[in-house]
Amino acid sequence: MDLIAIDLDGTLLNSKNQISEENIKAIQYAKDRDVEVVIATGRAEFDVRQIFADLPVDTWVIGANGATIHQPDGSLFDAVPIEEKDAEKILKWLEAKEFYYEVFSDSSILTPQNGHELLQIELDRIRSANPHSDIERLEAALEKQFSQTGFFSIDSYKDIIEAHHPVYNVLAFSFDEEKLQEGWEQFQSSQNLTIVSSADHNFELEHRSASKGSALQKLAGYLDIPIENTAAIGDSPNDLSMISIAGQTAAMGNAKESVLKASDSITRTNDQNGVAYKIYQWLN
Repeated sequence: MDLIAIDLDGTLLNSKNQISEENIKAIQYAKDRDVEVVIATGRAEFDVRQIFADLPVDTWVIGANGATIHQPDGSLFDAVPIEEKDAEKILKWLEAKEFYYEVFSDSSILTPQNGHELLQIELDRIRSANPHSDIERLEAALEKQFSQTGFFSIDSYKDIIEAHHPVYNVLAFSFDEEKLQEGWEQFQSSQNLTIVSSADHNFELEHRSASKGSALQKLAGYLDIPIENTAAIGDSPNDLSMISIAGQTAAMGNAKESVLKASDSITRTNDQNGVAYKIYQWLN
C-alpha cells in the first residue's frame, strides 16, 4: 500500500473534534514507511491546516469534498470551482429559501450576516413544537459547524458574485428535514453539480467533476501510484466516491449504513482510534 486517504470529521476527529495521540502516531508510522497520507475532507484546506497546526504531521489535503487539492506545504495543486453562473443560481435560491449557507473560497468561508439568527429561529421553532426534542444534540451540531476557521460575513450572495470569488463548495445547513429535502430535490438533477451530505443536517454542492474520489484518482496519478495500491477510510456519504475506487477501504464503526455496506471492512469508532487500528492492520 502506497497511499491512505483519511476523512476528517467522524473519522480522524473524535466526538470532541480532536485528533488522538494514537491516530497521530499511526499516521507518522505510515509516513515513516513511505506511505503517502492524504486528508480528504469536506472542510476547507485552511481549516484543516489550523487543526494540524500544533501537530508534527504534514500531509496532502483534498478539501471541499474534492474541489481542491493542496500539497503538504500548503500550496494549491489543483482546483475545480463551481461555474459562476451555477454558483449564482445556487446562492440566490438558498437565500430566497432562508437557508444558512457557507461558501468555501480561496482563503475564507463566506457566510450570510444573519446566518446565526436563521439557525436560532429554526431551533426555537423545534423547541416550541416539541419540548422533548434533543436540543442539546442539535446545539452541539451547531457548535461544531461554527468551530471552523476562516469565517467572513457577507450581506448577500451578490457580494460573492460581484467580487468573482472562486466557489469550491457550497454547504447548506438546516434543522428542518423538509427544507433539506427540498434542497436535495432542487439540485440533485443538475447536470452541472454534485450533491453530497457529510452530516445529518446538511447537503453540499460542488462542480460535477469534483469529488473525493476524482481528487484521489488525480492525486494518485500524479504521484505515480496505481489506484489498487491506495486505501480510503471514512464515515459519511461524501466519502463514498473515494471508497468506491480505492484498492482497500474501511468504514468507521460509527459510519452511516451506506458507507458500512460499500466498504471492504469495518474498523473501530472515531472514539476508539479506529483510524490508527486500521492503519496498523493495513500495514502489518
